[in-house]
Amino acid sequence: MRTKTEKLWLSAALGVLSGGAQATVTLYGVADANIEYVNHLSAVLPTQAGFPGPAHSRVGLTSGGLSGSRWGLRGTEDLDGGLKAVFVLENGFGLDDGRQTQSGRLFGRQAFVGLLSERAGRLTFGRQYTAIFDAFSNFSPSGYSTQYEPIAAQLGLDFRSDNTVKYTGTFGGLTATANWSFGNGVFGAGENPGQSRRDSGYGAGLNYFAGGFGVALAFNRYDPTLTPGGDTGNFRKAGLAASYSAGPVKLMGGYRWGMNKSSSGSTIVRDDYYWAGINYRAMQALDLTLAYYYDDVKSLNGTNVKNPWQVSLIADYSLSKRTDIYLTTAYVRHAGINFDTSAVSFANGYFPGSGQQSMTAVAVGMRHRF
Repeated sequence: MRTKTEKLWLSAALGVLSGGAQATVTLYGVADANIEYVNHLSAVLPTQAGFPGPAHSRVGLTSGGLSGSRWGLRGTEDLDGGLKAVFVLENGFGLDDGRQTQSGRLFGRQAFVGLLSERAGRLTFGRQYTAIFDAFSNFSPSGYSTQYEPIAAQLGLDFRSDNTVKYTGTFGGLTATANWSFGNGVFGAGENPGQSRRDSGYGAGLNYFAGGFGVALAFNRYDPTLTPGGDTGNFRKAGLAASYSAGPVKLMGGYRWGMNKSSSGSTIVRDDYYWAGINYRAMQALDLTLAYYYDDVKSLNGTNVKNPWQVSLIADYSLSKRTDIYLTTAYVRHAGINFDTSAVSFANGYFPGSGQQSMTAVAVGMRHRF
């Protein structure tokens, strides 16, 4: 595969030619790995007795610094009249050990099929990103970098959603997105007979861009299974973000309101999450990013906790259009990196050791896109 845009023309048996229509399938991917140093990590995992354990530093090889390592297939077929069939199958894997990520799913990152109309928009069915994920993607300081951005804290663990119907339409500078999940298997099984609300979710988002300005609004609701008996919660998030670009500089920031309730209606977490950042193209081959994240936790099961905050810095140097090397760092207070074990996140594996109130992480890596 010489370039990302090279396309594989397949036979009629694979659906490339059908009734005179023409289709293309593109193989694409990212390979990203780095050497990482982290301090103040717990020596034992949360599932083990005695957690958190004593704090230690760790040096290791990690997959996915700026981008999650992946490979995928995306295809289109022209159905005439401005209508196309589309699909995406995207696998996530660890470049350090070759294993599949997303709990071992073959196509755990994305897997959907649908229709695309030049005038009406796109309607797709399958495992997809939620509307709130899409709405804030252009307002993320590090572009949802895998390693040091608190994505789960900001958007929730259901930012990829199973069994989802999704619509996206662009009308001039305005893009509208909406999604409905019949049952997301993050915490439960999803699509349970007689329990249509269990593990279901829905959301919507709007983006508007004009000149150097951009603005986004988004909402997401998820009703996860919280107990073996099938009791569901009510997790809601809503927010807004804005950006301004001028020459080599892009400024951005946002706010996300959050309310997680149990099946009885009691508050599990109520928080206000803020972020701000700047992207600066220092030279043609060098991009710099500075980001700040803060979570104002109003209540955690009726108690007050210390509010976590994090600062991240990225220096990304392009060796070519497809290959870059980078330095990425993060410092966090009152949580592990990406707010792990804080009130709103427990998803990334940066669990702080006993008595620790801060953590520092540094990674030097290489990324290749094809």
